[in-house]
Amino acid sequence: MLWTLALGLWGLSRQHSVWRDEAATWQVARRSAGEIWLMLGQVDAVHGLYYLLMHGVFQCFGAGTTTLRLPSVLAMAVAAVCVTEIGRRLAGGWAGLAGGMVFGLLPAVQFYLQEGRPYALVAAGAGISTLLLVTALEGRGRTVHWVAYGGTVAVCGLLNWLSLLILPAHLATLLWTRAAGRRTGMRWAVAAAGAVAAVLPLILFSRSQAEQVSWIPPLTWHMLIGPAVLLALGGLGALLDRPCAGRLSVAAVGLPLLAVPQLGLLGLSLVRPLFLDRYVLFSMLGLALLIGTALGSAVRAARPRFPRASAWLVPVLVAAAVVALLPQSLAKRAPESRVDDVLAVAADVRRLKETGDAVVFIPAARRDTALVCPGDFAGLRDVALAKSPVASGTLKGEEADPARIRSAMLAQRRILLVTDVPAVARAVTAERDKAKTAVLKEHFRVASDLQVRGRRVTVYERVGPAEET
Repeated sequence: MLWTLALGLWGLSRQHSVWRDEAATWQVARRSAGEIWLMLGQVDAVHGLYYLLMHGVFQCFGAGTTTLRLPSVLAMAVAAVCVTEIGRRLAGGWAGLAGGMVFGLLPAVQFYLQEGRPYALVAAGAGISTLLLVTALEGRGRTVHWVAYGGTVAVCGLLNWLSLLILPAHLATLLWTRAAGRRTGMRWAVAAAGAVAAVLPLILFSRSQAEQVSWIPPLTWHMLIGPAVLLALGGLGALLDRPCAGRLSVAAVGLPLLAVPQLGLLGLSLVRPLFLDRYVLFSMLGLALLIGTALGSAVRAARPRFPRASAWLVPVLVAAAVVALLPQSLAKRAPESRVDDVLAVAADVRRLKETGDAVVFIPAARRDTALVCPGDFAGLRDVALAKSPVASGTLKGEEADPARIRSAMLAQRRILLVTDVPAVARAVTAERDKAKTAVLKEHFRVASDLQVRGRRVTVYERVGPAEET
């Protein structure tokens, strides 16, 4: 726990940067509970529970990068504890300790360890539910354990319903250990059915908001490389655990936890593109368990001949991993590790704006920087905006029709454009954005242009006299 907390607190602010996904959390968490509920009816229902949770956190501790990310750090620490305890029970102390230490070092875990999104919380829930399942399979499960199991899986599903892929992973463990035909199997089925029933309304409702994930690209062969490497590493760790059907082991728990969510998401992506590694981040618990068991096996193999040296094997290997991964660890704690930075561009806007200036955003979603840093945009007229994000119950607000946007822009002397840098910008397709681009190109000239961390702010000055609206 302390190791994972240390990794999480190291460089937590990322040099005071926040990227677009975290900006969504930031701006929604600052709304009232009623305003959040209104928004969920139109967008981001899948993250509703997380937004309400973060609303409470922001209310108690105020908005800031630490408040935004600390829940994820704490959640990953809980997940690491669960990995350690499961490994200790099934393969011994060294395997548990190694698995818990390795978990925090995994590149994917280090990335989302400091992310103001719900994926770390899902990983913690996956760890807790898996630990509860192991407790039951060891013969110590009581009714309270199964109630807690079902409740934990349900909460994870409400945070991200794709986390329900943990249920077929746990089913595979039950079948591997031959517990599915016993009373334990029946209790698991009841708990799992209860969790699915609790999440099913969200799943059905969120289908109406499927446009939100329309940007995810279709599955391609090169996207299979990452999962293939992870499964190969996990399979090697499982072999070192000497898996045996009917025996509760790390292989029986860790391999399904790693493989089933990965393969399940790949299967779903054949129907609708959904493959993003963060959706199955919790599968990294299985990988950490298997790697920890491999290191534990190495300690046991070395102990008879090198009793003193064997005690240093895990610490030395973990230290070597820290050194080897240090460049990547530093990179993930840099602002450049994310697509953009809404705080940096807001600071540029503050420096460049003048009294009477207007501002436009292409696409409209780039309004997030003004919502996170309203003080930096004070005095600027958002001439395209017809209805604010809060009033419209959306993330980016409702903009006027193209004709009204054109008229409003032509009445301005100076306009600040906030957009993406060319390297990450998508083609302009929305009619409103085409109208903005055309007006700026035809009637304005560039007076200043700054690019910083994935975002761009350009100052345009009117070529001719401004028109009266």
